[in-house]
Amino acid sequence: MAFVNHSTMAEFILLGFSADPHIQALLFVLFLVIYFLTLMGNLMMLLVIRTDSHLHTPMYLFLSHLSFIDLCFSSVIVPKILENLLSKKKAISVEGCLAQSFFVFVTAGTETCLLSVMAYDRYAAICYPLLYGQMMRKEQCVQLVWVSWSLGILDGLINIPLATTMDFCETQTIPHYSCELPSLFPLSCSDVSTNLIVMFCSIIPHGFATFFSVFYSYGCIVSTIMSISSSLGRSKAFSTCSSHVVTVSLFYSSAFLRYLMPPSGSPLELIFSLQYNVITPMLNPLIYSLKNKEVKAALKRMVGKNLQCFR
Repeated sequence: MAFVNHSTMAEFILLGFSADPHIQALLFVLFLVIYFLTLMGNLMMLLVIRTDSHLHTPMYLFLSHLSFIDLCFSSVIVPKILENLLSKKKAISVEGCLAQSFFVFVTAGTETCLLSVMAYDRYAAICYPLLYGQMMRKEQCVQLVWVSWSLGILDGLINIPLATTMDFCETQTIPHYSCELPSLFPLSCSDVSTNLIVMFCSIIPHGFATFFSVFYSYGCIVSTIMSISSSLGRSKAFSTCSSHVVTVSLFYSSAFLRYLMPPSGSPLELIFSLQYNVITPMLNPLIYSLKNKEVKAALKRMVGKNLQCFR
């Protein structure tokens, strides 16, 4: 099989979905609606948190960054899906492919850290309510946000420059709808063992450290909740944390399965990827706004103020 150096190969072909024009049209509408809901939901969360002083707390600082990350995450993936569903040649340049892989690492890595930080915030609020102000000082919260972003960017800087050294075979087709690093390894004719080792050495410690910190925090939270004598108090505490648990479960389960399973081009890979980089960014603002009384109250105040301006 002939070799084509990555520097001379012009593009890859993304073939993640059906070639049937009718199915592609339905998928285009579906993804357009998903993207619209993702944009509107996360922009609404950012706007409400920014404008309402009642939400200027550590929890909502983290949530605003989560909304921004979800906006970026979805925008890295979905516009290219929409473009390819409309075009006959579903191509992406090599540079564009590697750039997309880089931003997937950055956004996904940052989100895992933010989910861990948000779990710690709920742990401090529920398990140590009297010490919450001391444990979650403004300076410390800002540092946790910057650490989350830094670790996400570090994941991209560790993996993608190494990927630029890979050589690719004549086969340019990626059996996926996006350029994630595991999908590129089977196309390479050069030795990718170093790439795999580096990817696992960056993803596994990062992923499992944040994963276990999240569930340790929630283990402590559940233990504290069960000791509350009031059933109303238990219900309120569970309601506060349930949305976070749902988000974490959806995100981690699909992301781990996508990156730890050997790439095979199976439909399961598409499902796992769609779950954590398309569906979860859409669900996050819906879960947090519909399940959160403070956000709903802030949204009502914002709508009320805007209506008064038109009277």
